[in-house]
Amino acid sequence: MSKQTTLKGTLLYNEPLSKYTSWRVGGPASQMYIPEDKADLIAFISSLPTGEQLFWMGMGSNLLVRDGGIRGTVINTRSRLKNMYLLDGERVYVETGVPCAHVARFCSDLGLVGAEFLAGIPGTMGGALRMNAGAFGGETWSIVEQVEMINAQAEVTLRGKEAFEVAYRSVKGIENEWFLSAQLQLGKGDIEASQRQIKALLEKRNASQPTNKPTCGSVFKNPPGDFAARLIEACGLKGYQIGGAVVSEKHANFIVNMGNATACDIENLIEDIQVKVNAQFGVKLQTEVCRVGEIL
Repeated sequence: MSKQTTLKGTLLYNEPLSKYTSWRVGGPASQMYIPEDKADLIAFISSLPTGEQLFWMGMGSNLLVRDGGIRGTVINTRSRLKNMYLLDGERVYVETGVPCAHVARFCSDLGLVGAEFLAGIPGTMGGALRMNAGAFGGETWSIVEQVEMINAQAEVTLRGKEAFEVAYRSVKGIENEWFLSAQLQLGKGDIEASQRQIKALLEKRNASQPTNKPTCGSVFKNPPGDFAARLIEACGLKGYQIGGAVVSEKHANFIVNMGNATACDIENLIEDIQVKVNAQFGVKLQTEVCRVGEIL
């Protein structure tokens, strides 16, 4: 059930998170807040009791919520922190609830280049900032100039890129803080060429990935000098299934919910893949997907 507070957003209790994850699995959140906008979100966080556990969600991709759900408060920013505008000639302001694909299109339409790769990331800017998400050779933090952050005390700060330790699918320096917005630094370029690039990237993605099925995106990080998908496929694991979870026949670094998978099925499949790849190649695959919540 939902309850309207004196705030502008919506507070939901015991809300099933399977409704909000791209894998369509996950137990309930003790409570979920869907803010009206950034100001409302700041007001909500300031109203929480000291020590309240916070967890943030965007589009629910790159996320495995276990079947026992999440104790504490989940903040859902998808389509809520959605402001995006041109700051000046080559800088763009983006709030973290904006889908990455929308950022790519927006920048391209303005004749700004460098953000085309975002079209291949199936999540919001908040998640992309959190993990330095990438696609087709591009990485999120390569175009970030400055970010706006909030902590559990609802204190908002601005930080430059240099305040973080950024690496492949990793960002350090954000403990107990969350992203509200980012300023992107791009370059001037040809609109038509940029839009052709986005079109080509999307066609490549649709041809090589199971984009029309419940997945989280890539499950594993690529090991240095190799590809997780190549190793998994070489182990003969395409089509390998546990419960309702199966390794995609189209791309071996994707796990598909066949319709009846539990989070436990998916996690067991992830761990089995790791064991088999390590046994055959001596490579310990690291997960790209974030696993959270309690096991039933």
